[in-house]
Amino acid sequence: MTAIFENYESPWLNEELRILQDAAAKFFKTEFTPHLDRWEAQGMVDRDAWTKAGQAGFLCAEVAAEYGGGGGSYLHETVIVEEQLRAGATGWGNQVHSQIVAPYIVHYGREEQRQKWLPQMASGEMVGAIAMTEPNTGSDLQNVRTTAVKDGDDYIINGAKTYITNGQHCDLVIVVAKTDPKLGAKGISLIVVETDNPGFNRGRNLEKLGLHSADTSEMSFEDCRVPQWNLLGEDEGKGFVHLMQQLPQERLNLAQGAVVEIERAISITLDFVRERQAFGQRVLDFQNSKFKLAECKTEALIARTFIDQCLLKHIDKQLDPATASMAKYWCTQKQNEIIDECLQLHGGAGFMDEYPISRMYRDARVQKIYGGTNEIMKELIGRTLG
Repeated sequence: MTAIFENYESPWLNEELRILQDAAAKFFKTEFTPHLDRWEAQGMVDRDAWTKAGQAGFLCAEVAAEYGGGGGSYLHETVIVEEQLRAGATGWGNQVHSQIVAPYIVHYGREEQRQKWLPQMASGEMVGAIAMTEPNTGSDLQNVRTTAVKDGDDYIINGAKTYITNGQHCDLVIVVAKTDPKLGAKGISLIVVETDNPGFNRGRNLEKLGLHSADTSEMSFEDCRVPQWNLLGEDEGKGFVHLMQQLPQERLNLAQGAVVEIERAISITLDFVRERQAFGQRVLDFQNSKFKLAECKTEALIARTFIDQCLLKHIDKQLDPATASMAKYWCTQKQNEIIDECLQLHGGAGFMDEYPISRMYRDARVQKIYGGTNEIMKELIGRTLG
């Protein structure tokens, strides 16, 4: 692909991360890219994609080496995700596995829990998912209806979840449940369920507008008995607080992915309009093409510099929830707008599945919805205005 920025490099990149970048790019090009069309058709990646990534060291890069992880920082995770997306592997749910599920266990799990689950996640033996959304509850997490009732040394979990990334492959699910429904948000807890537990029911793999190679599923819990030992955190009722603490990183992750997709869309469009002829000249030579791509390139650089600053703040533990919401809202909005402009410059070819811009267009739409809708992001930003 054509490089779109001639004189800019992310300030957080160093020699170690460049080496990782090269290794990840080679891995995804070799192990993922040849299978993308088949994975789209079958509705999920192959299960062994996870174990191959684990063997190569591309799972749980931020998890300490003593638990089988890479012992790196969030920047190592960032490099891996960026190369995954540059390879076109948008449906592989490693962001959820490594950047959402694993951090919950790292931050809130007890030592015995970390020792039990993290090594298997780092190897790809276990795939992680998180079950927040319910059929009647999206961004309104305070009103989840799934319950976890104590019974002896166990919890009995009942409820239904939907739109769960990694839902078909997952072996471990962090379930958002009410341990005390009378207390509202203060009655929410996070409980780990291993999917071989009796009472766990894996639902259908949902058909979607985009991200066809992502296994997105329904799941239900019918008198699903799990040990109280599986509670994340020292006490019940801390789940909502834990969710709020981790959501900024999830939103940063979505924004980061949006920026990579913006850059990729411009790059493949430049390649297309430089080759495509119309009315005796390259499509790029039309003033409209240059003006549109000039706008896209400008906004792409603004997005990249913004997300780089957010990444540096996050590494220093200075990224506040409102700024993370700004990044998620603005970058995903620009992702949709810029990919739409790039598709238009492809003409009829942009409507054909054989061209990557078509897949990028449909994959982009959900970015404005999950991780908290962009309307919720604006509400959160608005609360800081006084």
